[in-house]
Amino acid sequence: MVRGWVLPSLIVVAGVAAAAGLHADRNDGGAVVVLLAFVAFAAVNSSLIFPKPAGALEAQRRSKEDGRPVVYWRPGCHYCRRLRFRLGRDARRAHWVDIWRDPAGAAVVRSFAEGNETVPTVVLTDGRGYVNPDPEWVRERL
Repeated sequence: MVRGWVLPSLIVVAGVAAAAGLHADRNDGGAVVVLLAFVAFAAVNSSLIFPKPAGALEAQRRSKEDGRPVVYWRPGCHYCRRLRFRLGRDARRAHWVDIWRDPAGAAVVRSFAEGNETVPTVVLTDGRGYVNPDPEWVRERL
């Protein structure tokens, strides 16, 4: 859980430092803009933009009930962000599992990625898993 917030925290700290430098130069407007930009960038690199994650076992149970895929992801993953943004509102229809919060989810990903924790990994109800699939392909299965 903690490591998912390391990158966003470092981004915010850098933003505060940059804003403090601008404030020291009496550029308060610039300081506010820079700080807001860094906070927005930190939010995009955090788990805040993703639907609330479920545990792997709960996501698998829900997937069997409603036929929707399970998406395994981790904070800070560029490809996971791309998938999330390209799916738009449809992202809420999938079951999302943060592999940094759920060791069972990480084990599922390793089983499909030759022992690696490569994400995003999408698992369909029939048990087939796909590593870093095209977002449009995922949308068709929602």
